[in-house]
Amino acid sequence: MESPGPVVFFGTPQFAVPSLERLAASEFRPALVVSQPSRRVGRGQRVQSPPIAIRADELGLYCEQVDRVGDNVFLERLETLESWIGVVVAFGQIFPDRLLELPAEGCVNVHASLLPRYRGAAPIQAAIAAGDTITGVTTMRMARDLDSGPILLEREVDIGPRETSVELSPRLAEAGAELLVETLRGLAAGSLEASPQDASEVTWAPRLEKADGTVDWSLPAVVLYNRYRAYSPWPGLTTSFHGKSVKIVSCGLIESGGDSKIVSEIEPSRLGPGTVVARSPELRVLCGDGRLLELSALKKPGRRELSGLEFANGERLAIGDRFGSPDSP
Repeated sequence: MESPGPVVFFGTPQFAVPSLERLAASEFRPALVVSQPSRRVGRGQRVQSPPIAIRADELGLYCEQVDRVGDNVFLERLETLESWIGVVVAFGQIFPDRLLELPAEGCVNVHASLLPRYRGAAPIQAAIAAGDTITGVTTMRMARDLDSGPILLEREVDIGPRETSVELSPRLAEAGAELLVETLRGLAAGSLEASPQDASEVTWAPRLEKADGTVDWSLPAVVLYNRYRAYSPWPGLTTSFHGKSVKIVSCGLIESGGDSKIVSEIEPSRLGPGTVVARSPELRVLCGDGRLLELSALKKPGRRELSGLEFANGERLAIGDRFGSPDSP
């Protein structure tokens, strides 16, 4: 089978790279790759090219970095290509109607959830934070409203009980790449029909903010553990001790039943969410449901990462002290 016409690929971050690689090795090798521009990053403000631009160059594909895909000059150049389809994987910009309608077959998007669940910018984090055990990838025809287009194909992917977003993301990227090629082959053969999303089942996964990582110790331990898994590496989980910010670099959920004796040894008047109930051999903190989180690595701004016991020693932390309270004794 040959592609019915030129394919234009839109993508920017690492998540999009497997899809580009699969297309480049298939009958749908892109005639044009479009990414967002290189940016200055880090303290040194060095210019860094997007992963898609780097990989496109390695694959011998022409890549154009575009500030705004709605720019008329860009759209006029794209119109001369007379493309068959536009493929969009984590590009990061809203597409105007004119662009959605330019390719003969329209635009197809790879989304990292089982739509209509988790429309939006952070579907991987949202699935883990919710404690879901299954997520997946969806290909859909793009429409004006965000992630609202009719579904072409979906594929389920299991979420491991300790899996973080950093670990899940590349697995979803690979699954999405496979599903994308299958989708394009179905569209090229005329054998694939799109199904509308059920609007009553829509949930949202908005872009994460730094404040999303602030720990509320009154929440159940499993909720905080799932947020740790979801928000690694950014925004991460952040709490405070003696009024100063502390990042929880690594933590674990203590299985139920193993903590009752520890908690019973603390003076009842000093118990409350965020209370330290053990400091050696591991730093353990009481959550709102009476269960414990084990803090195995922490970091203060501008300092090196410390184990839980190192942190406890350095801060002269005692049993009964509390995280998240400026009035910690």
